[in-house]
Amino acid sequence: MSKAWLEWLKAFAIAAILAIIVRVILFAPVVVEGPSMLPSLHDGDHLIVSKLNYSIGEPDRYDVVVFHATQRKDYIKRVIGLPGEHVEMKDDQLIIDGEKVDEPYLDDRKAAMNENQIMTQDFTIEELPGGYKEVPEDHVLVLGDNRNNSTDSRMLGVVPVDTIVGEAIMTYWPLDRIRFTE
Repeated sequence: MSKAWLEWLKAFAIAAILAIIVRVILFAPVVVEGPSMLPSLHDGDHLIVSKLNYSIGEPDRYDVVVFHATQRKDYIKRVIGLPGEHVEMKDDQLIIDGEKVDEPYLDDRKAAMNENQIMTQDFTIEELPGGYKEVPEDHVLVLGDNRNNSTDSRMLGVVPVDTIVGEAIMTYWPLDRIRFTE
């Protein structure tokens, strides 16, 4: 083999190793399946998920996260409740530790609804699977943005932080929807 071929082979091997490191440790591509995050994310949107964010930090309220819902299925939802918080929904208003909390990512959807339509049925964390009084340590409560069509903490219970794959940071496909995730 010539020296040029060895250099090319070495460059290719380095590029492959770097690609594997980036894919396995730093980022993951994810495709949204279903309508549970409408209008924020659409069925078929391709996302870049940062695996690094929660290696060095904790989820924040409103982060859009991908987590292992089952051994074979990952879900994408929005973090609503953090450890130690009492979460409830009353009259379509999110209430955390007795204080009303705005959900600005739902404003457009709420504006398009009829006056007597409800986006999110009333619930308290005690009524969810597990019956907790507050979100346990190392867990989060998650909801889909399309509240009437989402399998989330209301059915699954709170989500262990160690099942979170990462935070959705950007939509990269389709091209007309390229943007950072809100």
